[in-house]
Amino acid sequence: MNPMKSRLRSLAGAAASAALVVSAPTALMTTAPAAAQARGDLALAVAALRSISTMRANFVQTDRNGKQLGGTMTLKRPGKIRFQYQKGVPFLIVADGSALTFIDYQVRQVQRWPIGSTPLGAIIDPRRDVARFGKLQPVSSPNIVSVEVRDRGHPEYGIITLVFVRKASAPGGLELASWAALDSQNTLTRVDLSNHQYGLAVSDGTFRFNDPRPVNRR
Repeated sequence: MNPMKSRLRSLAGAAASAALVVSAPTALMTTAPAAAQARGDLALAVAALRSISTMRANFVQTDRNGKQLGGTMTLKRPGKIRFQYQKGVPFLIVADGSALTFIDYQVRQVQRWPIGSTPLGAIIDPRRDVARFGKLQPVSSPNIVSVEVRDRGHPEYGIITLVFVRKASAPGGLELASWAALDSQNTLTRVDLSNHQYGLAVSDGTFRFNDPRPVNRR
């Protein structure tokens, strides 16, 4: 498989049979929070995700070998997200509320997965219960909240670790700064966000795509 395509597929989280644990960045993992604070911060993280109506941010995606791609992420709850990659990258990832779709315009290929069966379901799937499946991770700074989300009953869904920073102007008082996703094929991807914008008018058409497949082969 083309290495770049493999990196992007990791973000889509293709289902397979096994998953391994991915933790928050090593630099954040030094001090365990008190139990009461942990419960409170988990609740804050859940509230912050649920408080986002729309969001747009720049993203930088890094694979396990340190190779990076950038672009713009647009999110609309419930269930919609779009990763528009930088110019010259022939890939697109969109979720329309029910399925996450990976489009490869170079080879005219389209692949789809239910959003709930991918690591990104923790962010965009309203049925994915972060409060139930999330576990606060120890961090070194009181301004950071890190939550690992995995459904042990469904290891094929993969694992995602969400990292928030405390920011009063962000929905729920926490801003999603990055995440590390490990899909069930053991492919690790980190995504860092910047230049967040909230409450934008985003049409549902943003989450549609031009299907590159020949009509008689769809």
